[in-house]
This record gives sequence, structure tokens and C-alpha cells, in this order.
Amino acid sequence: MGNFGRRRFLATAVAALAAPALARAAPARLELSGPPAGPSITLAHAVAVGAFAGLAAEVSFRPWRSPDEMRAGLTSGTMQVTILPVQVAANLHNRGLGLGLVNVMTDGLTGMLSGDASITDVAALRGRRVVVPFRNDMPDILLRRLLAERGLSEADLTLIGAGTPIEAAQLLLTGRAEVALLPEPAASLAEMKAEQSGRALHRVLDLTGEWGRITGLGASLPQAGLGITATFLAANPEAPALLQEALARVLPAVLADPAAAAASAARHLGIPAPVLARSIPRSALVARPARVARPQIEAMLAALAAADPKLIGGGLPGDGFYLV
Repeated sequence: MGNFGRRRFLATAVAALAAPALARAAPARLELSGPPAGPSITLAHAVAVGAFAGLAAEVSFRPWRSPDEMRAGLTSGTMQVTILPVQVAANLHNRGLGLGLVNVMTDGLTGMLSGDASITDVAALRGRRVVVPFRNDMPDILLRRLLAERGLSEADLTLIGAGTPIEAAQLLLTGRAEVALLPEPAASLAEMKAEQSGRALHRVLDLTGEWGRITGLGASLPQAGLGITATFLAANPEAPALLQEALARVLPAVLADPAAAAASAARHLGIPAPVLARSIPRSALVARPARVARPQIEAMLAALAAADPKLIGGGLPGDGFYLV
């Protein structure tokens, strides 16, 4: 056997030996998680159509209901692959959890709704009753940063906390708040409920546009993405690329047929499919690799850190944060 023949034989033998090892390395079951928000529609639909078949024999989706539940799952190891706010991912990475970011899954899905269409600027929130879900977390953090940009503080308005976006929508609909800071699909749910009662709600402030004015990068707010724990990554080094490829492949179908994607996600998220279908065009859904989105991510994180560096764990995360 010549040198070339020996090299080819050895390469074939190594590949044959490696293949079973890779198969054994893949988990038998993989649970993906995410909030009851727009990007989870993409993830749940990808699970439903079998887009992650190459990652595990059985793949499922489970929602988390609060940022505290998500953080507890990540730190305990019971949650290993999840959609989460990019700011939270950076904070956990910088604090030593080793969390890495696969991608950005929305360019901004949070806005403000009110029955008063005259609220067209952040400054117009002065003196208003504003309900915000998840106080001291991403929606609240974004609002406080926007207030500061306009020379306002929390003392200039009445902030009402809500445990979930759905609860915040209910407070707006019952008149206990004049304005609600809502992500999708809670914003679409509030609109539909108002329409059913013969009322109108207006999307008075676009947080993505407001944020673009702060960063100078246009209407882009890389609000949430898919994160992976260091433990899962070490056991499945091929996972980030496979996850990203699957989500990028499924996203066009989600955007082209919101009803089908909504049907896949409704039972998981506990939100009616018509609400989810209505929310999809308003959720700015993307599947942008983290390294491609890095300039927008760093601009957002820097703007948050300018107000309080602790929000991102002290500084911008390094290269290891960006997995794909």
C-alpha cells in the first residue's frame, strides 16, 4: 500500500471510530426553554417541525415564566439552552457562569401602549401611571435608561410593577394604568382585548426607535437571543452551529405562515394562537449569529453600562461570549 493509500485508510478508520463517539456525545433528550414572548414562537415551531433532530433523539420546549425562574434554572444546571435577554446573558457570562450567546432572535419587541394617542415622546410620560412587568429586569432597565436620556427619573411618573406582561396588559385594560410597557405577544393580546370591548389602544412609543437614537445604530434593539451554558457547550461543542443553522432555516417559514407557527407555540406558551399569529409581524424576529450582531449588542450593553456597569456584570463580554 502506498503512502497515499495508507493515509486514506487511516483517515477512513479514524472517521469510522469518531462517528460512534460523536453519536454517544449527543444527548438522548434536549429541553429548550424560553419566555412567553415572540422569539419562543420561532423556537417552539422549530421543535415542532423536527428542525433539531440532529442534536438529540428527543427535543422538547418548556417556557419559563419569570426572569428569576430562568436565572435559577441556569445557575442550578436544570436549564442549559434558553432564550433570554441579551443583557442578562452578558451579566451571567461576566459573573463567571460561562454562559455563551448563539444569536440574536429579535431586533426589539417591546413598546408602549395607551388609550391616549397624544403620548408620542418619552417626555410625555411625565406624571403618567405606567405599568412595567418584571421590575428591575430588562423592560424596566430599558425604560429607566430612556427616561434618563430625556432628563427624567422614576420620580417623575408613577411606576406600577406587574409580575408578568399579561398582568401588565390587564392593568392597562382595567384603567389602573394609563400606559403599559409591553413585549409581544402581550401587546397584541391587549390590543385584541380592547377591540373586543369597543375600545382602542395605540402603540404610542417604539422602544426600538428610541433606542436607535441613543446608540446611533438605527432601529435595532438586540433584546433577546439563545444562550448556552458552559457545561452544555463542553459536552456538545457542535451545538451552537447546529442550533443556529436550524433556527435560520425555520425563521422564514415562521414569518411566511404566522398561523402555522402560532399553532405550534400556543399550547407551550399558554397564549391563544390568534394572538401569537398577530404578534409575529410585530416581533421583529431574526436569527442573527451573535458575532454578526456584536456591534449592535455592544452598543446596547455600553448604553446600559453608562447608567450602571453592574447591569452587564462590570464590562463588555469578550470573544468567548459570542459562540457563532
